[in-house]
Amino acid sequence: MADEHDSLLREVQEEIRREQMEKIWQKYNGLIVAAAALIILSVAGYKYWETRRVAAEEQAGATFAAAENLSDDKKKTEAEAAFKKIADSGPAGYAALAKLQLAGAQAKAGKTADAVATFDSLAKDTRADNLLRSYAQLQAASLRLSDADYAEIQNRLKPLLGDDAPFDKSARELLGLAAFKAKKYDEARNYLEPLLVDPKAPQGLQARVKVVMADIASSEVASKTKPAAAAPAKDSAPEAKTGEKPAEADAKTTTGQAKGTAADTTKKP
Repeated sequence: MADEHDSLLREVQEEIRREQMEKIWQKYNGLIVAAAALIILSVAGYKYWETRRVAAEEQAGATFAAAENLSDDKKKTEAEAAFKKIADSGPAGYAALAKLQLAGAQAKAGKTADAVATFDSLAKDTRADNLLRSYAQLQAASLRLSDADYAEIQNRLKPLLGDDAPFDKSARELLGLAAFKAKKYDEARNYLEPLLVDPKAPQGLQARVKVVMADIASSEVASKTKPAAAAPAKDSAPEAKTGEKPAEADAKTTTGQAKGTAADTTKKP
């Protein structure tokens, strides 16, 4: 009897659920169909985009490899044009690599301004990897070091400082050089001295820093050493006797010289 009661209760509950579902469907069938269609379209769109992205990456990879072959074959103009095309319209990853290749070729060819502009373009590209952007920023500052003022170098390199920053030590070295170039010796020392005791600093970098620190010391010594004052010129005229006026002394000197000259003349045969 209990089993029959439970069975009847289940049937009633199922009937109630079915009626509720029918009411929901009748009320919201348009929204349900639209939501299902949206999900299907989203999945299809993602698959299509992913297919296009993979195809574009493969095409960019082939184009990048072809540009590298041109560079290896010493076809500089063709290689530069190929890398520039990838940098302007290629996928983010290959575009960043192409900019690095292009900037390096420009710097090697002596096109410093073009190389700086290419590095700056990569440093500002938010699609690119942060490590590549930081590297580009460091390289641009390095190329500008000889011509830029200290303020510009600071603006370029200070964002790269930090204990966990990948190019912190290289940025400090360049900032120290820029400060030394600007004759800001204390600031140069503040940037460079910590590198000498940093166990993680490369030996080559520390060797360069030692040279710069020696130059700083020499420059400071030279700037503090003043040239000796020039000795006053001696007056060739004899001093006037006490109480004589300068005009009288000059007159006596002239007279004496005239007498001497006359005496010499009279001695001649």
